[in-house]
Amino acid sequence: MKRIGLLSDTHSYLDPKVFKYFEDCDELWHGGDIGKMEVMTQLEAFKPTIAVHGNIDHGAVRRAYPRDQRFDCEGLDVWITHIGGYPGKYNKRVYKELSENPPGLFICGHSHILKVMPDKQFGCLHMNPGACGNTGFHQIKTLLRFSVEDGRVKDLEAIELGIRGFIEG
Repeated sequence: MKRIGLLSDTHSYLDPKVFKYFEDCDELWHGGDIGKMEVMTQLEAFKPTIAVHGNIDHGAVRRAYPRDQRFDCEGLDVWITHIGGYPGKYNKRVYKELSENPPGLFICGHSHILKVMPDKQFGCLHMNPGACGNTGFHQIKTLLRFSVEDGRVKDLEAIELGIRGFIEG
């Protein structure tokens, strides 16, 4: 069993509460729009981290992290990309790949809307952790935390970090 912390859309700001909520995680996954490399430096110093770049990422971030990550986690085929859509509303590139080779778990960011839902058409689970940075239209910063065991997602939790733009002092 592996415990996963999932975040996205940090936009150069890493809320210190991330470390508290992900303390018991084995691995972190970032769904893109990282912002500054310092965000990834902090995450990678804390836990092993898998990430993709997003549409706001340039330079070193784009060079360090690919558009897509596809890998096996405890028997679960996982695909992470930044811009993907959601069941019934995928973008063309994602729809084509899902049609030809669906994963067990499809993760994206970009929308800043926390969403977890089954995709009955492609037989996979869709996750978007929302946004945990201070930039964007979202009001509440969010994360997801879950376990993967024997090819299945278990113990899924949605976590609210607080109001966007509010920094505790």
